Amino acid sequence: MKIAIVSPDKIRINEIGQLLQGSAHVVLPTVGGAGDLLALAGRDQPDLMLVDGCADSAGLAAIGALTSGHPHIAVVLLCAICTPDFLINAMRAGVREVLPAPLAPAELEAALLRIGAKLRSTQAHSEGKVLAFISCKGGSGATFLATSLGYQLAQTRSVLLVDLNLQFGDALAFVHDGRPASTLADVARAIARLDSSFLAASTVKVTPNFSILAAPDDHAQAVEISAAHVDAVLALAVQHYDYVVLDIGRPVTTLSIKALDRAYRIYPVLQAGLASIRNAKKMLAIFKSLDYGADKIELIVNRFERKGPIGVAEIERALGKFAIHTVANSYKQVTAAIDHGEPLTASARANPVLHGVAGLAEALMTHPQAAHTGQDGRPARLFGRLTGRLLGRHSGESHVLP
Repeated sequence: MKIAIVSPDKIRINEIGQLLQGSAHVVLPTVGGAGDLLALAGRDQPDLMLVDGCADSAGLAAIGALTSGHPHIAVVLLCAICTPDFLINAMRAGVREVLPAPLAPAELEAALLRIGAKLRSTQAHSEGKVLAFISCKGGSGATFLATSLGYQLAQTRSVLLVDLNLQFGDALAFVHDGRPASTLADVARAIARLDSSFLAASTVKVTPNFSILAAPDDHAQAVEISAAHVDAVLALAVQHYDYVVLDIGRPVTTLSIKALDRAYRIYPVLQAGLASIRNAKKMLAIFKSLDYGADKIELIVNRFERKGPIGVAEIERALGKFAIHTVANSYKQVTAAIDHGEPLTASARANPVLHGVAGLAEALMTHPQAAHTGQDGRPARLFGRLTGRLLGRHSGESHVLP
């Protein structure tokens, strides 16, 4: 947790800081009083505020304003003498717990465990979904699909795309023609400052609901980013965004595994060619060794030609029974959109690729299990009857044809 300690007494702050020394918590000490609480909450966005010296009516009023404006922040009040009336007034002000001062280590530890469990329980019900895109072979189109899905989901949901292709990441360029002021490397270097405000300020806002945390331009900066940095960013991101889309570089590394562990859905992207299918088979074997279940993995066959030499049935025989989505081949329009640094939706609203991405987005938002097993035990279709009549399907196939 991120814990802010607020007290007018510097000695008291040091004492509490020593009790928390060596813990996994981020501690933010501040010498201050009731008048500083709101500003500190807005600036630091802590999970918990340990407040000392606000045991009068003015202090409780300030705490009441804090808990009203920032209901996600738990407040623990330190008080030397606590009468029943004071405890009732503290509860009405939104104080989570009142602990006696001076603070006993065992009491502080127990309180932190209770509050931490409560915060995790609350977050478990509201966390966003992590969607990971990974190329089975270079040029498969994973970045294009990741950015396109993110843009589509952002029509009605909040979306953050994190570019984890640290050496060659260029996801931002697919939908935006500017350069990022900050990148994932900048966030990693200042990881102790990480909160929702800092994360948002480090992204590029493509649309009001769609932000991208860019990969670093410099390879030397990329090597400074650790798996722990990525895990911390994702742990925070799912608390503030409905969807966190990951564009993962092709090598499966310790860093990418840390990200994939958090994924609600993994989308290996391949094409209907032998080299791509062979790589997909190797990647699926890696995922199996990591204990990722088949319900977590959905294959996307990009640039799919319905009359091509390799069909969905052949891919399924080679790779096994996974949900398979196909995205039509529209190379010229897709390339033109990428070259202009704009989403495909802005340049080709009737494009079949767009229909495929829109169908996947709709399934995620309205029917979270639609891309898994239907009532007959086969992978369910993503589109409704109207889309099927407009775009066509093969009868009996357990996949989507855009």
